[in-house]
This record gives sequence, C-alpha cells and structure tokens, in this order.
Amino acid sequence: MTWQMRYLPSFVWVNEMAVVTEEYDIVVVGAGHAGCEAALAAARLGCRTICFTVSIDSIAMMPCNPNIGGSSKGHLVRELDALGGEMGKNIDRTFIQSRMLNTSKGPAVHSLRAQADKKEYSQSMRRTMENTDNLTVRQGEVTELIVEDGRIAGVKTLSGATYKAKAVVLATGTYLKARCIYGEVSEYTGPNGLKAANYLSDSMAENGIDIRRFKTGTPARVDKRSLDFSKMTEQKGDVPIVPFSFSTDPESIQKEQVSCYLTYTTPETHRIIRENIHRSPLFSGDITGVGPRYCPSIEDKVVKFPEKERHQIFVEPEGLYTNEMYLSGMSSSLPEDVQYAMYKTMIGLENVKIIRNAYAIEYDCIDANQIKPSLEFKAVECLYSAGQLNGSSGYEEAAVQGFMAGVNASRKISGKEPIILDRSQAYIGVLIDDLVTKENKEPYRMMTSRAEYRLLLRQDNADLRLREVGYEIGLVSKEEYEHTELKKRQIASEVERVSQIPIGAEKKTQEFLLAHGSTPLNTGVTLAELIRRPELSYSAVAELDPDRPALEASVIEQIDIEIKYQGYIVRQQKQVENFKRVERRLLDENIDYESIQGLRLEAGQKLNKFKPRSVGQASRISGVTPADIAVLLIYLQKEGRNH
Repeated sequence: MTWQMRYLPSFVWVNEMAVVTEEYDIVVVGAGHAGCEAALAAARLGCRTICFTVSIDSIAMMPCNPNIGGSSKGHLVRELDALGGEMGKNIDRTFIQSRMLNTSKGPAVHSLRAQADKKEYSQSMRRTMENTDNLTVRQGEVTELIVEDGRIAGVKTLSGATYKAKAVVLATGTYLKARCIYGEVSEYTGPNGLKAANYLSDSMAENGIDIRRFKTGTPARVDKRSLDFSKMTEQKGDVPIVPFSFSTDPESIQKEQVSCYLTYTTPETHRIIRENIHRSPLFSGDITGVGPRYCPSIEDKVVKFPEKERHQIFVEPEGLYTNEMYLSGMSSSLPEDVQYAMYKTMIGLENVKIIRNAYAIEYDCIDANQIKPSLEFKAVECLYSAGQLNGSSGYEEAAVQGFMAGVNASRKISGKEPIILDRSQAYIGVLIDDLVTKENKEPYRMMTSRAEYRLLLRQDNADLRLREVGYEIGLVSKEEYEHTELKKRQIASEVERVSQIPIGAEKKTQEFLLAHGSTPLNTGVTLAELIRRPELSYSAVAELDPDRPALEASVIEQIDIEIKYQGYIVRQQKQVENFKRVERRLLDENIDYESIQGLRLEAGQKLNKFKPRSVGQASRISGVTPADIAVLLIYLQKEGRNH
C-alpha cells in the first residue's frame, strides 16, 4: 500500500453538505520557486506534505525574467544546491544559454547566469514535484488559517475543505490581492492573467500579522520575427558550459546554445516617455505599492537619470517552443499605445509587434520583521513565511527562503532546533538576516555588496561551505558529502605541496617565465609564489611541476584561488572569528529591553520589536547604536548571561 492510499480524505457534514477534511504534517501555500523548494525539502525529510497552487500549470512559473542566477543570485542558487535544493538541478536540465558574469573581476563576484526555456523549466519542476514521495500537489485557493491557542493547526480552502497540519509554510508570491496595471487598464489578477488569491491576507491580519503593499513589474514580450537582430549586439553562451549543480556532470550539459542580444533605448524613446509620464500609474498615484529600487521601470530610469541618453536593453528568448522575446530592462506600466510608440524608437525594434503588454503588479506582503531567523512567525507558532511574501524580490531569493522554511518547519515538528545560517556562512544567511533585522521599505534584492565576507562566500566554493550542513539536515547524500570531503582534502594537500616546491633561477625556468610574459627570477622561490603572479596560474606552471597529481577542474580552480588570494582570505577569516564571537552571545527572548537602565528609548523599542537572537544581530538593527550595544553587554554581564 502506498503512502497516498493510507491518507485518503475523510468528509464532515456542514449544513447537510459533505466537506473534505485531510491531515498532513506540513501544508505549503503556493507552488512558485519558494513553494516548490519548501514542499520538496519537507517531503524529502519524511513529512507528509501538501502543496497548494492556484493553477497546476503555473508550478515554478517564471512570470518575469526567464533566467536563473546572475550577479549574487548565482551565489544563492549554488548555496541552495549545496544544501540539497532543486533549483540548480532544474536549470541544468532546462537552460538554453549559460554565461559566467563578471569574469573580468575577482572570483568573489563571479556569478553564473542561465537563460531558461521557461515552459520546460516549469514542466520539469512539476514532474519532480509530482514524483516525489510524501508530496501531494493540489490546485486550490487557500483562504483561511486555522490557528488554535497561538499555534497553526491547518488551513481552509475556497471550497470549504479543511487541511489539518502541524506546520504551514506561506509562499504566496505576488498573488495576494494582486492587481495588474498598465495605463488606465487595471485587472485584479495574478501574474500572466492567473487568478489572484483574495482572501488569505485578511485571515493573516485577523491573526495579528501586519500586511503591507508592494509592487513589481515586467516588460513586454515581443515577436522575434518583427525584430532586426543585425542592428543589435549578439551575446553568445560560454564554452565550456559550467553547471549550476555540484551534482551535474559538466560533460552531460555541453550543447548548442541560443543567443541573446543587446540593444539600447534612444533619446526619442526618452522623449516619448517624458511626454506621457502623466499617464503612467506609477506617477499618477494609481499605484500605491512600493516598487524595487534596484529593478526600476524604464519610466523610473528616464525620470531619475535625465542625463543618460540611452539605457541597455537585453533581448532574450523565452524558450525553444516560442517566438516570444523578453525585453530585460524595459519594465513598464505605461499605456499600450505609449508602449508601442517607445519600443518602435529602439534600435532593431523599429517594426516590433507586441505579444504581451508590459504591466506593473501590486500585491499584499508582510514586513519580515514579524518573523524569526528560522522564518517562523513570532505571532503564530509553526507558521512560516518565504519568498516575495517576506518583501523580497527574485526567483533565487524566494527559492532559498522556501528551502529554509521547509527545512525548519520539518525540524520544528520533529522537535529539532532550526537551521540558521549566519552572515559568515552564506549569502542565504545575509539575505534572511537583512530581512528580519532591517526595516526594508521596498522589495529586497540580493547583491554582492550586502555580504561583508564575500571573498569567503564565493559561488565556486558553496559546496565546500555548505555540503556538510546539507548532509546533517538529511538532504545531501552520503556519496555527495564524501565527494566534497575528498575535494577539501585534495585542495589542502595540493596547496601545501606547491608551497614547499622550490623553484630555482635556472635557464629553463627563466625561459618559461619570459615565454609567459613574467619577470625572470633573481633568487629561488616556491612554486606557490609563482602561481601567485597575476599572469600565471596553477595550470600554467604545470611544466615546472612534473609530479603533480591528476585533479578535477573544480579542485584546480580552488587551488588557484586559495593561493592567489591567500593574504586576503586569511584577513577575512580573522574578521569572521571576531564576528562569530559576538554572534555566540545569545539573548533571551523574554528580555524587556525598555527596562534596561541606560539603554536609549528608541533602542529599547527596536530591540523589543525585533527580539534579536544574539548581540551581533542586535547590533545590525537600525536605530541601535554601538553605545546601546555597550549598555546591553554590561546588562548581560550583570545578569550572568555572558556566554
């Protein structure tokens, strides 16, 4: 007998009508990028899980940009994969172009970005969801939270069905009371015309959760047959292709790739926008939600940067199955006639035909200060929140939150402590810490500049940092874990070996150096010192090192980075040690900060609102000064809480 057969629905009679009642360990509300990761993590950890979606055909849908990764976002996907998530594996199965960004800069900001076949990406994730043990996917709108004595007990759907649960993860994306707007057109729908979820946010508010309104947007989709690519700059994919997942064999994904293109707006484009700015709901006051600062609409760009004569626009395919092209950087809520007029002024778009209009979307979300670092609500026990509901933006930001929420919900009902990654461990730690401690007035977007220890938190070493955590959680196999441990040993051993190999100033060496554009030696050095030269590398000096072992490309990459950036890495590791000392000083949830003598009123109020886990987290709350932290440390010492 399968697990599905053991948990068939029962019925109760309400007003002479049969109403479905089912029981699960975990209910996940939403099947976007956050919901998928939450549901898969929970089910794979052995929890009987049901995942609700307003449309079964919209699982892992990409309503905006058809790509995964990019600057800092690629880090998140690699970290998610190292922990045992699905996004990296899914994009490796469904990409149509892959590029490593920022390669002219240091390795800390290198970020992988893959263009997806968005239909296949969604279908591939759906197949994974539907074929995962312990997981049921259900189309239906969740309308009500069932809360008993401050603890979640389940949810109700629009049909009146009740789904009892020990924990619930909310991953509602942009669907709560969603409204799509362009010009004078306003429709109460979710993205791509899908049904909005119009009731759940009222139930959340009734249970003490504050709701606010955010906004995002998307560009038009256009017919590639109406574009003149000869006027644009072609952007091809990388060869060889680097996979997102550490489990993907690089050889298995080498394939022919589809090109993207770069074009620009013109002064005429900007003139049309300025002349019609009063018709934009962003500027007329029709849209009240706050939009993302770091992904502005084209009308925002033109107004805020009047000195710029042009803006970059990337023309990207939506997939192999369609002629739709996505105009990245051209998000707008201007009226349809203005959209046509402005697009036709752009290079290569003179005869453009629009398939889908650009639009803005408003939606309900929460202030993430209401949740703990585990992503559990402070007001309702065992209720978790992830993704755009938390005020973040982006598929990748959503996916990692969904994964952590699913993991922590599973651990909660199993009586285990939550997994909380700190800012020195992962970009995921930076993201969640920023959400729960900072007063984010706009949709939050991950950026490399937000990570203080980004030289250590590179996308290339995510497996070395986090595979062990994923193994301890139970979502990384023993084979994957042991492979990573072997990789660590090989890196350490080889760095040590080349640091001890002496290289003299003999003729052969001098000829080698001159041939590689490097300065000849005046005295003996180690092989590691040669590798540290900018024009040389571990691979380049192979002929001076005949006894080196055969190693995987990923191991060689780490050896190079470890040697070249050794001084910077050691310095940052010392900074992390200082950071961890403060993070280890834990704070009791029951402290009344406003009663602490010497603590400023604003600091006391902020600390009572956020209830930080540690002194380190308290120091990152806006409105809390170093002087306040000094007072807090004195208080802890007096109270005997100096851990």
